[in-house]
Amino acid sequence: MDDYANRSYGEIPVGFGRKPGIVVVDFQVGFTDPQYPLGGAPLVARAVENTAKLLEVARRYDVPVAVCNTAYMNQREMPYWKITAVRETFLHDHPSVELDTRIYRADYDLAVTKKGPSIFFGTGVADYFTKERVDTVIVTGCNTSGCIRATSIDSFSYRYRTIVPEDCVGDIEEGPHRDNLRDLGRRYVDVTDLATVLAWLDDWHRQNAA
Repeated sequence: MDDYANRSYGEIPVGFGRKPGIVVVDFQVGFTDPQYPLGGAPLVARAVENTAKLLEVARRYDVPVAVCNTAYMNQREMPYWKITAVRETFLHDHPSVELDTRIYRADYDLAVTKKGPSIFFGTGVADYFTKERVDTVIVTGCNTSGCIRATSIDSFSYRYRTIVPEDCVGDIEEGPHRDNLRDLGRRYVDVTDLATVLAWLDDWHRQNAA
């Protein structure tokens, strides 16, 4: 038992609710393709593959999906990013901002371009989920220590039950990935895995198809 646990952090699970929605954060080729400065991290590559498996099932079960990239008109529009690669490549006319085709289906997904770390900030994703009666948000994407953390906290703040499958999110390094998931799991979300989410989706679909 660590001191957080002694002070009751993480004692109460979030659990799944009645209607899931999935967010896919920043699986644009700038993060998923190693030819780009921020691309090709092994944990991100694993997360893309697992998220594709999750989305295949979710779309079959008619689960709402919202995907996003991060892109700007120019550096003047950007917030004060401290990352040179973001400032120089995350521009609307740059190929690095295109969504990875493994996770994006244009005829199904709500696709938005975000300007900050969270997929919910200024995008309309929360409005879409309200219309779809979503009460449980499954968070996938990258990077765990940045946009996944921000998205998870916003999801919590919107009063969604928030589930983060560890193997569907990724980061540049293992340490920040694990540290941020541990911290999120103490406070705001249930950290689980792809297999658990898929099993719950199967049960949810059977119950709602009856």
